[in-house]
Amino acid sequence: MAEHTSSSITIEAAPADVMGVISDFDRYPDWTGEVKQAEVISRDGQGRAEQVRLVLDAGAIKDDHTLAYTWNGANEVSWTLVKSQMLRAIDGSYTLTPVGGDRTEVTYRLTVDVKIPMLGMIKRKAEKVIIDRALDGLKKRVESGPAA
Repeated sequence: MAEHTSSSITIEAAPADVMGVISDFDRYPDWTGEVKQAEVISRDGQGRAEQVRLVLDAGAIKDDHTLAYTWNGANEVSWTLVKSQMLRAIDGSYTLTPVGGDRTEVTYRLTVDVKIPMLGMIKRKAEKVIIDRALDGLKKRVESGPAA
């Protein structure tokens, strides 16, 4: 599980606006593509999601799983697998970096390990598809404004 896939995108919005969309799990099915359902199971003392159940359909990877989220300051969130039907592990993070004005570079890192045998290159391709679609969807959602 040492290998991970990552990608970055620049979004025309302040980091707080980007994180606002990332932390709004109820709206994930609207913009992520792969997430068909999202349900916050528990929240921390600041009201941020601690555990979230997600129903995922990413082509080669379909699953109903629960993730534990760790919020690192205002500009980073990471997650690990709590339970899953198909996944052995899933570790990921969003890191937001202000790049001047109201622009934010978003880096998404993801590592997926499935219970069934799957070639590494197929896993990496699935990770890349998940990341690229999520970043594109996040950019469109954030840049469309709060009314979207």
